[in-house]
Amino acid sequence: MGKQGKLRAKERREQRRLEIAHLRELPYSPADRWWSSETVAVVTGASRGIGYEISRQLAVQGLCVVLAARDLDRGCAAAYGLRAEGLNVQFRKLDVTHADSVQEFAKWIGDEYGGLDILVNNAGANFNTGANNSVEFAEEVIATNYLGTKLMIETMIPMMRPSPNGARILNTSSRLGRANGRRNRVGDVALREKLMNDDCLSEELIDGMVANFLRQVKEGTWASNGWPQVFTDYSISKLAVSVFTRLISRKLANRPGDHKIYINCYCPGWVKTAMTGWEGNSTAEEGADTAVWVVLLPSQLVTSGKFFAERHEISF
Repeated sequence: MGKQGKLRAKERREQRRLEIAHLRELPYSPADRWWSSETVAVVTGASRGIGYEISRQLAVQGLCVVLAARDLDRGCAAAYGLRAEGLNVQFRKLDVTHADSVQEFAKWIGDEYGGLDILVNNAGANFNTGANNSVEFAEEVIATNYLGTKLMIETMIPMMRPSPNGARILNTSSRLGRANGRRNRVGDVALREKLMNDDCLSEELIDGMVANFLRQVKEGTWASNGWPQVFTDYSISKLAVSVFTRLISRKLANRPGDHKIYINCYCPGWVKTAMTGWEGNSTAEEGADTAVWVVLLPSQLVTSGKFFAERHEISF
């Protein structure tokens, strides 16, 4: 992209940022507010950054929010600060990379609330910033971003409470991990076509892709095998999240009536948080906006198996 192209892209981002800032100031109408103070929303990785902001914004809208994170002290402090603002926020320790922790959390949700209505899988890891593209921590990145999200979905689906408005699951993904994006896409054309074809999509395909990448990382052969060139391990983990979202949406599609569960994913953008080394184009408040917008969509507009960014649907 040339200098003029970059300038135009920056201008478009700023215009969209201003449009969304305006939309965020508009109150939800009584007809669109399908939730109540009894609606339980769980946000993972929520002790800081985007997860904290998602928790805060949902609580501001009057929901009961469970702020989940693995750092006990930071999580308690975050929840305490939000409660001091008069918001209904509770903290619960959760490490999405450990099955025992996830199972304990699910049991607690059941005992404390009888289940949940909204799950935002925000917990994530990334060890690359700037021009760095190390895969030194690839296993941890995959374990947190993809396998942790997958474990939460599989464990929490039975805990989603019946509702005429449908339960909602939202997975934090990234445009860096788009299967068929113009930039940073998977170089293996055959794999890319399978990932984009719902008839070919399977858990075995996604897990196989991830396992193949991790095997090549151990062998030192990953760099020449057509994987995304920017933040490779992070991008692949988010690609897996996005296509898994599509796969699960199909499996959930035939649930009857009040047992409907809608699942989507979204990209918060390049946000100024600790994960990005405080680089980025937007604030955590702006990055959280689309997540809150998606999970609170009115019943007549709610959808499933989609990918969102900046309050609109984007391609996988």
